[in-house]
Amino acid sequence: MSRPSRRRAHIAMVGIPAISHTLPSLEVIRELVARGHRVTYANDPFMADVIKPTGAEFVPFESTLPVADNDWPEDPIAAMTLFLDDAIRVLPQLRAVYDRDPADVYLYDIGAYAARALAEAQGRPLVQLSPTIVGWEGYHDEIGAQIMSLPGADAYQEKFATWLVESGATTTEPNAFSGMPPSCVALIPCAMQPNADRVNTEVVTFVGPCLGDRADQGGWQRPADAEKVLLISLGSAYTRQAAFYRECVAAFGDLPGWHVVLQIGKYVDPGELGEVPGNVEVRDWVPQLAILERADAFITHAGMGGSNEGLYTGCPMIAVPQGAEQAMNADRLVELGVARRIDTADATAEVLRAALTELTADPEVARVSARLRDEVRAEGGTGRAADLIEAALR
Repeated sequence: MSRPSRRRAHIAMVGIPAISHTLPSLEVIRELVARGHRVTYANDPFMADVIKPTGAEFVPFESTLPVADNDWPEDPIAAMTLFLDDAIRVLPQLRAVYDRDPADVYLYDIGAYAARALAEAQGRPLVQLSPTIVGWEGYHDEIGAQIMSLPGADAYQEKFATWLVESGATTTEPNAFSGMPPSCVALIPCAMQPNADRVNTEVVTFVGPCLGDRADQGGWQRPADAEKVLLISLGSAYTRQAAFYRECVAAFGDLPGWHVVLQIGKYVDPGELGEVPGNVEVRDWVPQLAILERADAFITHAGMGGSNEGLYTGCPMIAVPQGAEQAMNADRLVELGVARRIDTADATAEVLRAALTELTADPEVARVSARLRDEVRAEGGTGRAADLIEAALR
């Protein structure tokens, strides 16, 4: 995939210290380094060990986002204010580095507002790397306006607008600044995008998930006696679910022909699961993509990363959304015809087992999963994303 670029440039990526926002772009960063560019990656030291193996120069800044303990407020305005306050704190830290060493192009995560303010103040090109869905024509009226009608929204908007003017940004309207990037490479399949027909394709390009071989995560071998394999994973942020895991053990333990890989995360003690049958492999962490390449079904919280990997591998899914945008993703997977949705409160052993049986016996699910797998892989992934970033340099 890698090919030397005709022009070596300084490309700066600015992220936020959340693993679900960092992992999707890592292969793009690795590819840009392989093409001979000087790539700097600014993020909190919390993410340093994840970023440094790409070959990018790590630029540390201190973030105030509560990613270490995932203690996010439920109130949308409070959560949005956390990102704004973080940007206000991070921008001077970025300026201390990039005002004396400006990038030829800035890449930035959807939550890294300080990066856009910096690039606009410097008059430099910028490209958003979105790890999730993007806005569409009418988004603000249909969804954004509902959030902006909540208590505290007016004060948030005023604070945001004041900061934009003071930061030197040229886009000073908060909704435009946060929701309408000048250029966006969406690291998701177009199939996962709501109202894709109303997305401005002159601004946004869907390249699908950018996945490497992940050899550093280790491999996984399908047991020789496993007729079928089921992976159960609620990602990294929503794993305090001992009761749900016990229902899974009850549903799939000793299920004839099935080998089950159950990821429980770092917050649940295996002892909380009770007696675990021999066909259930309990792990605190798994090389998810390696298992999905060999799996027959996937129970997921429907985070965008898991949803992408399920589509990329053509693996039918049972979506059990936990928070954030996961309910929307779950409904989209159902709409596409590759998943069933079960809310956590309804996820009894009987319901889970019946859903798995129905899902894996449906030939239409298998057909659609295979078709979408081929479509997702044809979107271009890492190589296309890197090409688009190099085009921004020109």
